[in-house]
Amino acid sequence: MKKIISLLSIVLFSISAQATEEEIVKSTISKVTVYSQGAQIFRTAQYSIGKGVTEVIIEGVSAHIDANSLQVNATGNVVILDSKYSLFYPVPSTTPLEGLPLKIRNSIRFLEDSLKNITYEIQEFQDEIDVLVATKNILANNGAMRGQGKVNDSINLLKQAVEYYSIKMLEINKRIQKLTRSKGQLDEKKAGMNQRLVDFKNHQNSVNGNKPKGPIQRITITLKADELVKGKIDISYLVNNAGWTPIYDLRSESTTGKINLNYKAQVYQNTGVDWEDVRLNISTNNPYLNKTKPELNPWYVDYYNYQTYYGNQPTPSGAIRNDRAQTRLNAVSQKMTETAEVSGVFADQFTQVVEHMISAEFRIDLPYSIKSNNQVHMVLVKNVDLDANYKYYTVPKYDNGVYLVAQLSKLDELQLVPAKANIFFEGTYMGETYIDPTSMEDTLSLSLGKDPNIIVKRTLLQKEMKEKIVGTKKERTFSYSIEVKNLKSTSIDIIIQDQFPITQNADIEITKIDIGKGKVNDRTGLVEWEFNLKPKASKDIQFSYQIKHEKDQNINL
Repeated sequence: MKKIISLLSIVLFSISAQATEEEIVKSTISKVTVYSQGAQIFRTAQYSIGKGVTEVIIEGVSAHIDANSLQVNATGNVVILDSKYSLFYPVPSTTPLEGLPLKIRNSIRFLEDSLKNITYEIQEFQDEIDVLVATKNILANNGAMRGQGKVNDSINLLKQAVEYYSIKMLEINKRIQKLTRSKGQLDEKKAGMNQRLVDFKNHQNSVNGNKPKGPIQRITITLKADELVKGKIDISYLVNNAGWTPIYDLRSESTTGKINLNYKAQVYQNTGVDWEDVRLNISTNNPYLNKTKPELNPWYVDYYNYQTYYGNQPTPSGAIRNDRAQTRLNAVSQKMTETAEVSGVFADQFTQVVEHMISAEFRIDLPYSIKSNNQVHMVLVKNVDLDANYKYYTVPKYDNGVYLVAQLSKLDELQLVPAKANIFFEGTYMGETYIDPTSMEDTLSLSLGKDPNIIVKRTLLQKEMKEKIVGTKKERTFSYSIEVKNLKSTSIDIIIQDQFPITQNADIEITKIDIGKGKVNDRTGLVEWEFNLKPKASKDIQFSYQIKHEKDQNINL
């Protein structure tokens, strides 16, 4: 008998030891990595658990969490059995009737009695309605009304049946309508009494402010320990409704040959949880972008009206593009005000750049507080002076303007991302451009605007144009003149860009006749003339080409 009692004791002890305990712990946000879309939240919590299995619960996390991104680490001699995100619906606390004031208790009892009486009245109305509905069905399904039986043999009988049917149906319908209206009024009265009864019963909760809460976002970590243990839990997870967009300020002085690049991040978040005094990391990664490499299919070109300009038409701003770099200038008519920077120009001194395989991360060793209100907070990422080489570019085929272009090199360590930039040249706001580092190799060409003191004119030389038929072929010759004049008081380095047509059709032959000292890219058809032009001097450049194709085919040029 003693052995049996001992065995039962051991079993019961083992079962109690395996019982799962719950412990709710407080956590704080220690760090946030903000992506171009989304953010990764890092939380830290301290725990203390006893022997056995314990569920450590962390509340107050964002409702916009991506549960698949949850990661958990813990210190101490414990085993992490499970981690999950869930919603917890708290049970509203109720107050016993005896704990309410006497007046409230009397009102509750009166309402409960009234509800019983009104329920009986409603049921009486419903019973009478049911009887009338059944009567209607019997009347409507009667054989005489359906044309069955001997009533068909007598017009008088039929007439009497129809008159009886009409009178009774109208009488029944009116009675049902009246009862339904009365029952509806009682239903509304009952609903109001029920609501007042609920309000009376919740009187104590409303006085104490103990109202039922909505769902609570929880992260539950299941830990197993063989003894009493304390430690720290680090968790991280991805949330949406947050992100950042880049913006640049570019300030240049032609006398210094430098361009100051101010790299800022516009951070926003609406995750439902405020970020208080956290360390921010700004990452160029976007976890929501497609990670699958696209595939290219063959691209066939035949007789078609097209013109190439480095593979694309120029932007309306006349931006300069070449084999090494490209930039797009979007002119604006309204001057933008300069955006304020967090912690002044010294904030970038606390930024460390960490390069990953496919992204870069700017780790800012300064505390930031960002409310969950979707407001933009400006965070200074980097401020650096860059060496610049100034040249003038013109593309008279599309625009007779001459653009001053600053060529920047050694930008790899800046980890720029495509974004708009405000341009300031010699203290004057010049407008807005677009920096696209994905299209550059080692040099960025930044267009600073037109210079009205340099004049360019491109002319088609009509007298040089020729067209003739040779067998089944048509030969057409085109010749152009480009004249440039420097009205400035200083010498300039200028590059003139134009192009020859190209084709992938073997039946079309294109011959370059004259390009002077220009350099041609046979792959793109681009031709460039680069030279130095002295003050008040001018220069004339001519180039020509011939196209031969089938005479019965049309080519739009």
